[in-house]
Amino acid sequence: MSEPRRLHPAAVIFSVIKIFKNLIYVIGAGVLASFGNTMFIYIALGILGLTIIFTIISIIDWFRFHYYIEGDELRIEQGIFVRKHRYISKNRIQSIDLTQGVIHRILKLTKVQIETAGSGLETEASLSAVTFSEGEAIRRELKSDQSLVKEEQSESEETVEYPQRQITFNRLIVAGLTSGSVGVIIGLMAVGFSEIERFIPDSVYDQAMSWMLSSAVELLIFLALVTFILLYALGILGTVIKFGRFQITRYETELFITRGLLEKKQMTIPLKRIQAIGFKQSLIRQPLGFGTLYVETAGGADGQNANARTYLFPIIRYDELRQFLQTVLPEYEAFPEQVQAIPKKANFFYYVRAAFFPVVALIAILIFLPFVWYVPTILVLLAVGLGLLRRQTAGYSWDDQQLTLAYRDFSKDMVMMKHNRIQAFEKRQSILHKRLGLATIRVSLLNHFAGRHVLLKEMAESEVDRLSDWYSLRKQ
Repeated sequence: MSEPRRLHPAAVIFSVIKIFKNLIYVIGAGVLASFGNTMFIYIALGILGLTIIFTIISIIDWFRFHYYIEGDELRIEQGIFVRKHRYISKNRIQSIDLTQGVIHRILKLTKVQIETAGSGLETEASLSAVTFSEGEAIRRELKSDQSLVKEEQSESEETVEYPQRQITFNRLIVAGLTSGSVGVIIGLMAVGFSEIERFIPDSVYDQAMSWMLSSAVELLIFLALVTFILLYALGILGTVIKFGRFQITRYETELFITRGLLEKKQMTIPLKRIQAIGFKQSLIRQPLGFGTLYVETAGGADGQNANARTYLFPIIRYDELRQFLQTVLPEYEAFPEQVQAIPKKANFFYYVRAAFFPVVALIAILIFLPFVWYVPTILVLLAVGLGLLRRQTAGYSWDDQQLTLAYRDFSKDMVMMKHNRIQAFEKRQSILHKRLGLATIRVSLLNHFAGRHVLLKEMAESEVDRLSDWYSLRKQ
């Protein structure tokens, strides 16, 4: 690995795809706007010209890109006109992830993403296309801890069995059924149909609508049911493809996760980067006892966005968390069986926050459009119900080492934090809060680039002060 190397030639394809992906909205808007008129041919020629230009630029960039490992450093040289030399010490590397998309898997390639402690919204270095064996060799060379490379142990060494957990097919189906992705798919299809609708000839559209209106109610219900089932099946399929073959393995200093059927991804999570773990339950999953276990990590990027979380397990029952954590992450105790509820005098604030805007909308509609009063009335009732759920969910628990906060936006979220991982603890109190003996806490954690802040509103002020002492005065 000490000799300069180029990426696989397929890197040119990935570079062109990435460029067009960034321009997809501009190009798509141009195509839709010009479809069916004389401008369409010019748009098509423009896209063809851009493809040729981007391909030439990508080929030159590929030719000028070199990487190699020298000593304890990964060195990358790139740039067409301005040459950039990047030196990444393996002592700074936090994780090395291997990702295989569909094209990667067909060509037996992989994408290598390297994160360091100083990575921001993007990875420190990315090799978009190398052979899979070469990607593993790069990870082997750069990893200070060789625990992942078991196949190279000599026969005389004792084989260590590391604890791991896999997801079953039945759980994948449950995850798909309760993911709520069908709503997203319906929304996307509605937007797509609204765009396609204007290209349908009026005569065809009118005939289709006349047939639907003249059809029996039973047939329309049947078609709606079939459509809903198909969309639900697509949602389940998307979950199975994303989390198929999910496996998490615990090594001495890191967690190793593999997942994906079409796009296979291998991720490493250094234990020292873990800031908190959370358990999130949607309105559908909570009554069934299921939820998603995730981890908040400091620094780095996961290729999604600054606030993205890494799944420790895509779906797991609440009563299985204790055993799971003992196996995979024994540094953290189990989530508490129950949390301390906030005082009843906080009810007013939760109801007002949830129902304020629906009530304003109700008043405005009663003045200007009184004949549709029932719409905002239903929204007010739903908002009050949401406020009640948030009030019932809000709670806290702590011991000598850990703090757990429970709250809800729409989904219930429980976040468990180690004392030494909390970056800041803030007490907030309005005049009304002070008169009622209430206060809000804001706990800050490191999380990618922006950080994460967990709020628990309207706690008893005495409890907030006790928590403040726990955070500030406890011996380190």
